[in-house]
Amino acid sequence: MWKNYPFPDEEWFDNEKKKSSRFPKYFRDILPKVWGLWLLLFVALLASLAFPSFARFYTDYLWFKSLGHGSVFWTMLLPKWALFILSALVSFSFLFLNFRIARHNTLQLITADSPFGNVPKKFTSVVVLSASGILAILNGLSTQRYWDMILRYLHSSSFGSVDPIFGKEMAFYIYKLPFLSFLQTWFMGLLILALVGAGFMYSFVIAPIVMGQHNPVPRTIFKHLSLLAATIALLWGAGFWLERFNLLYSPRGVAFGASYTDIHAELLALNVMWVLAIIVALLLAVGHYKKTWKFSLGIIGLLFASSLLLRGVYPSIIQKYVVEPNEFDKERPYIEYNIDATLKAYKLDSLKTVSVVPESEVTWPMIDKNKETIQNVRLWDYDPLLRSFKQLQEIRSYYDFIDVDIDRYTFNGDYRQVMVAARELDFKNLQNPTWVNQRVEFTHGYGIVMNPVNEVGRSGLPALWIENIPPHIAVPIELNRPQIYYGEKPSSYVFVKTTEKEFDYPIGDSNARTTYEGSGGVSIGNFARRLLFALRFGDSKILFTNFFTPESRVLYYRNIQERLQRLAPFLFYDEDPYLVIHEGHLVWMQDAYTVTDRYPYAEPVLIGSEERQRNVKINYIRNSVKATVDACDGTAHFYISDEKDPLIKTWAQIFPGLFQPMSHMPEGLKKHIRYPKDLFSVQSEILKTYHMQDPNTFYNKEDVWQTYKGSGNKEELGAFYVIMKIEEDQSAEFALITPFTPVGRDNMIAWMAGRCDGDRYGELFVYTFPKQKLIYGPAQVEALTNQHPDISAQLSLWSQRGSDVIKGNIIVIPIEKAVLYVQPLYLKAENSDLPELKRVIVSTGGRVVWAERLDEALEKLLGKREGVAVPSKVVSPERPADVTKPAEGIDTTQKQQVRIMIEEAQKTWETAQEALRLGDWAQYGEAMKHLETLLQSLYRSTQE
Repeated sequence: MWKNYPFPDEEWFDNEKKKSSRFPKYFRDILPKVWGLWLLLFVALLASLAFPSFARFYTDYLWFKSLGHGSVFWTMLLPKWALFILSALVSFSFLFLNFRIARHNTLQLITADSPFGNVPKKFTSVVVLSASGILAILNGLSTQRYWDMILRYLHSSSFGSVDPIFGKEMAFYIYKLPFLSFLQTWFMGLLILALVGAGFMYSFVIAPIVMGQHNPVPRTIFKHLSLLAATIALLWGAGFWLERFNLLYSPRGVAFGASYTDIHAELLALNVMWVLAIIVALLLAVGHYKKTWKFSLGIIGLLFASSLLLRGVYPSIIQKYVVEPNEFDKERPYIEYNIDATLKAYKLDSLKTVSVVPESEVTWPMIDKNKETIQNVRLWDYDPLLRSFKQLQEIRSYYDFIDVDIDRYTFNGDYRQVMVAARELDFKNLQNPTWVNQRVEFTHGYGIVMNPVNEVGRSGLPALWIENIPPHIAVPIELNRPQIYYGEKPSSYVFVKTTEKEFDYPIGDSNARTTYEGSGGVSIGNFARRLLFALRFGDSKILFTNFFTPESRVLYYRNIQERLQRLAPFLFYDEDPYLVIHEGHLVWMQDAYTVTDRYPYAEPVLIGSEERQRNVKINYIRNSVKATVDACDGTAHFYISDEKDPLIKTWAQIFPGLFQPMSHMPEGLKKHIRYPKDLFSVQSEILKTYHMQDPNTFYNKEDVWQTYKGSGNKEELGAFYVIMKIEEDQSAEFALITPFTPVGRDNMIAWMAGRCDGDRYGELFVYTFPKQKLIYGPAQVEALTNQHPDISAQLSLWSQRGSDVIKGNIIVIPIEKAVLYVQPLYLKAENSDLPELKRVIVSTGGRVVWAERLDEALEKLLGKREGVAVPSKVVSPERPADVTKPAEGIDTTQKQQVRIMIEEAQKTWETAQEALRLGDWAQYGEAMKHLETLLQSLYRSTQE
């Protein structure tokens, strides 16, 4: 076939241009002379584009291979190119066939005296071949991004349930419907290209007719175009047929999903339209045998009229005059479908709801039964603690703490909640940012800082259990490899195992140095590898440095989330990875989710954050994967934590070597898995409305919940981790909880907990309170705090003296059937960024007190009880805490003196306020001066 349509060469062009006398002689003479130069420039341009691309391609493969996941690389790459080749071949064959038919018909019908009659036939064959090839390549490239959708379709897993409208298995909507929609759209686009291209060629014949010749359109042209149009109409009808299933994602009704109007009006319209489209296709297909094109035009007009009337006017009439006057009655079954699907999609169908008649306040017997909870009350908020770490433990300017994470460990039999921060390397703050320093010498961060959540030093600073460089450890735990090569900082590449030893940590006036002992990275010892990485990173110094040895390695993709994203881009990752000490190593734990927005009838919700550009709308989520990354060698593992999830089953079939069962995770790491906050926040957001499972209650929205917003914070009080007893007959456990209040009211109505420990991991509990009894909510406790005369007076005094008062989050702590509220209060000097914990506010039963320590505050709140030592203490930051040593209280005499001074301070404050009201500034100044003297005396007495 190709022999009949050879490519035009120089001789052909020369002969044709001589005949037409339109090709200047100058160009005929110069082109053969510069052809070699143009060819050389083209090859150089191609090489400049191809070599860097090849370097990135091959070094990415080396990276996957170094992690033992070379098969993952090929699984993500080969389907893309297989899809490209297949779609390009199909596109080329179809387009070339249609363009060649159009060319043949055109050349037969075009006359020699036509304006286009002198176009060379061989030239038209080249144009047809080139156009087909270019369009086929572009069409093939456009399909590559659908590789994962097609693989999911080929490896689809059943959900075990069907939708209530069409009776289709949920897998049809998740896997098959997107695939069929893709095929319909792609083939319709291909047909339109063929129709437009053929129509363009036929215009050379049709144009003279339009310009005045009254010859009819030739039958061959009409036959070709009508068949193409008929096929397009057929696919158009298929689109209407598929669109029926998308009604299950309609936002029209009271609840998300197909509503009464969608089923009784929109569905009717789509059924009518796909039938009309089929009729149009049949009429167009037989139009070249019988003159039915007029009927076809009539049906097309009817199709557009149906779209306007049946999809526009008719649904509006049904909604306004049938649904709205009887809305609940009409929408009731669809509300039930929405509630059922939403609870299943967010895994709230297995949630356990417990109704509790609460006690009015916490008592000492409750405290006695929940000592582990009191011992682990979190007095340190993330932001003040992070500031303290930055001021006290960064040590050098090139270190940085990104975040503070919360976890739990068992020390000497005590189950303790701790806060951990990683000391990572910050290249931006290197004093001498040379290439050697940034790439060879400064390669890693070093160590962590750990503190118990409830212990405070005498100066109001956190009591540190792990601190300094090298790590000084005050608890029974081993940390043999504190180096952090992989962390949360933005990724950069470094070279290890070079002739230059790496900076390890500072020692006085000198520095400790080390050589990388991990197994991470890619070998860069030979010149070919160096050339590839120089092209990849755009760094020519890699070629000329003499630091490399045959053992040298390059570490890149060092941000843990970027690293995991490269390995499994189809997962959605939690925003808060956290660091765990495991067998002397530092290991990052990362929660990952399988999500989709294709679950029928399930309410959609946003997940992620706009700040990180991860705000995604979903309506199905599972915490299906727990991923780990070794902070030293970067080894990554993916463990399937929800084996029942159909989405992760599908991905495990696609990538059989990537995932491991949860049973393969080391036991030491299993003890540190926790219920992820992102998932819990999504479930909490859904539960605010979908705890109302009665359709009538749901329709009226009469019992919608909300989470508390602090007066000084724009963000809602999020979920927080506590150690507590979820059930009375079981031991204390690590859990994630959040309280709820009714919309428009401040009393607490319920709280939800997600369990984190052992076999009970993943269970959700909701404890609801009776609507007839007042249970103080966080907003009410904050209002009581602000109205407390002693507290408000002292806060005003601190603020007047130029200090910044930082109110921590109110922590809601369920104890037995009562609720205890704890709020830390920090003080920061105006010229300092080192917050100090100065007071602990506690509340129960509507009473509020504060003290410097939690145990003192509890004694003031509940009364002194001899022989009871509250397991909360003050420790010196210079001496590590003894985790079993109880706190020492203040003796009775000292307490009486303190109480007398407090009463006198209160009277002085009232005198000052009265003088201020009367405008007696002299008396006001004397009263404030006396108040200052009293407060200084109070401070000294409590420090003695």
